Amino acid sequence: MAKRMWNAAVAGGAAAVFTVMAAAPAGAAKGGVSYSQVSVNGGKPIVIGTQEEVAVPVTFRMTTTRTWDWPPMVYPYRGKLDLVSSDMLYSDFSTNGCRPVGKTGCDFDAKLYINPKYAIDGNGDAGTWKTAADLPLPGGDHVLNDLNLPLQVQRATRVTVNAAPEPVVKGKTITVTGKVTRANWATHTYQGYGGRTVSLQFKADGASAYTTVKKVTSSSTGALKTTVKAAESGTWRWNYYGNSTSGAKASSGDHVIVWSGVRVMHAAR
Repeated sequence: MAKRMWNAAVAGGAAAVFTVMAAAPAGAAKGGVSYSQVSVNGGKPIVIGTQEEVAVPVTFRMTTTRTWDWPPMVYPYRGKLDLVSSDMLYSDFSTNGCRPVGKTGCDFDAKLYINPKYAIDGNGDAGTWKTAADLPLPGGDHVLNDLNLPLQVQRATRVTVNAAPEPVVKGKTITVTGKVTRANWATHTYQGYGGRTVSLQFKADGASAYTTVKKVTSSSTGALKTTVKAAESGTWRWNYYGNSTSGAKASSGDHVIVWSGVRVMHAAR
């Protein structure tokens, strides 16, 4: 499986910038190259944390009669297409090339690797990006197409949970706490995410799905806290549904056993 570095390093560590021609409408042949059936991350937002390289699946069909040096790369970009900076983006192709479709078409399955320490400039990069495709030609030339496909790039969130006491007598109070944090792409750390509406969810023992019990707003530090009455044994979690710049995330579950008073009395004996 070949992994290709898309941007070469330049002196002083600056990002390399490609200067290319103006874009053509999606589906139109620009420079004798056109694209269709493009899917990036299955249409879902690309959620990026602070340290981990993200592998994004990409599928597409390219049609051309031109000779090319490398398979094309489909990738997200911001700003103007004639000044594309895709610093430290990588691609690989599971077939290492083309699956022929007719006389001039190729289907590709690829992965785009995004390293947040190099490919993201700061928190302002969260939001809607565009999508381009670049085909390297012999002699160092390129054909770049704007695919007119919007993508959401989001800062990753984390959510924790703790339900106590464990176990608890039926009818008594359970206190559920936790915290929601969000990736800061400037400091490469997770920081408290305040003012977020987060759902407290419960899944009874034997149930197949969680149900929302109530909604809580996180504090200025991202802290979550609420109380519920113990009714039956099951698992508690917090679920944050995300927004246009922040990824959705559910905490792991915290299981609480609920005892009847009679069982607790017998256990004490």
